[in-house]
Amino acid sequence: RVVAKGLPASPGAACGKVVFTADEAEHLGSQGEAVLLVRVETSPEDIHGIHAAKGILTTRGGMTSHAAVVARGMGRPCVSGAGSVRVDYAAKALYVGDVVVKAGEMLTIDGGAGEVILGEVPPVPPQLSGDFGTIMEWADELRRMRVRANAETPMDARAALKFGVDGIGLVRTEHMFFEGD
Repeated sequence: RVVAKGLPASPGAACGKVVFTADEAEHLGSQGEAVLLVRVETSPEDIHGIHAAKGILTTRGGMTSHAAVVARGMGRPCVSGAGSVRVDYAAKALYVGDVVVKAGEMLTIDGGAGEVILGEVPPVPPQLSGDFGTIMEWADELRRMRVRANAETPMDARAALKFGVDGIGLVRTEHMFFEGD
């Protein structure tokens, strides 16, 4: 059941337990929990929680907000600017009309459609198919240009390679220092 709409800030779908702080996201994520980071807006201090979260939902911000730009760069689904969602950090809950979602409850976001969905929606792995898949196969056969990705962490590099890039073209090291190992 779709309970709110925002901007489709970063494509993909994510489902997880709702958390309201980057520290909570990192803590539960390190225990293998799938979490969805819910914030009024994100800032650079939230980067460790964004890394740990499966997706990000913000009530403020646009397509060029911190959450949107960072999520797209990391390949994380994000819905930003979901203005009908009210976040109460003290109560550890979010409100949309008469719907209340508390910390630890499941929520799903569709970053391609900007939808916020109550509960857990089973994911569908992305794949190239149909006419688009055929055109991309033709393009791969004929292309002369190589495609390289930007990567800031080993996880980013693995994700880029999984998407079929030929290699890594730019590495920014500053985010590597946020990692524990």
